[in-house]
Amino acid sequence: MAETAELLNRLRTGFWFFGLGSWSFGICDRTIAAVSDGFLSAIDIMQLATASFFAMGWFLLKPRQQPDTIEPDFNE
Repeated sequence: MAETAELLNRLRTGFWFFGLGSWSFGICDRTIAAVSDGFLSAIDIMQLATASFFAMGWFLLKPRQQPDTIEPDFNE
């Protein structure tokens, strides 16, 4: 049971890191595409704002780290 929980936790974290890299690449790609023609259009700004909004949402969805074991505090 503990192995399954650890596997799911690692899977969630790995999936989150993969998404984080994907969103970072997407924002860099949109930024380069937006400034490559020399000026920013309204569509370019909206694409950057949308990608940034979703990337921030993805960043806030980071899975919580679950402690492996709860160790007693003997200092009490």
